[in-house]
Amino acid sequence: QVQLVESGGGLVQAGESLRLSCAASGRTFSSYGMGWFRQAPGKEREFVAAIRWNTNTWYADSVKGRFTISRDNAKTTVYLQMNRLKPEDTAVYYCALEGSVGRYDYWGQGTQVTVSS
Repeated sequence: QVQLVESGGGLVQAGESLRLSCAASGRTFSSYGMGWFRQAPGKEREFVAAIRWNTNTWYADSVKGRFTISRDNAKTTVYLQMNRLKPEDTAVYYCALEGSVGRYDYWGQGTQVTVSS
């Protein structure tokens, strides 16, 4: 059974940084893509960033240039470095494992990120 556990969320002021972590277990981590998504109150969940097994990365336009996704296969952990945070980045952030191309089958419980203005 795949388990994904996020950590690193918190309350910060606009312009500050946070690094989220997602520890994975239950699969050969290095073989799978991983993604970060977020859901703000009253809004649908949206894609933030993804990294494939070959370290190719993708970003939502809203975070491009500010957020960086990375992975450490030895630690079976994926990270989301978030810089120059904005109040509109406030959301619950979820990591997910891409079981097949474009399909995220496993999700973590989420970690809250709150950015005050």
